[in-house]
Amino acid sequence: MPLNPGRLNRRVTFLQRSASQDGAGQPVETWTTYATRWADVRSPSGSAAAEQLAADRETSTVAYSVRLRYCTDITNAMRAQIDGITMDIAQVIPDRAGREHTDVVCVAGAV
Repeated sequence: MPLNPGRLNRRVTFLQRSASQDGAGQPVETWTTYATRWADVRSPSGSAAAEQLAADRETSTVAYSVRLRYCTDITNAMRAQIDGITMDIAQVIPDRAGREHTDVVCVAGAV
């Protein structure tokens, strides 16, 4: 299905892991902005209401589908920020045949 540019109406910021040092010179892991792109953020998946039992406590996860213009530089080692919520990237699916879009599956909440 062709990409409808009119649906790219949300800003998504992609973060990459960076190494730095704290004031005492100890290494710390931080996340820095890699890119900000227009995207079509789809409603939460059916797993939105799924409750899981993990480490003797209830947790929930919400999966989002984010469609953006075709790119190959976004990876699942990155994170995405949507509306101030930071999410892990579970999967990146580029449209290699048509080169029109890339779908990114983002997961918010404890896993």
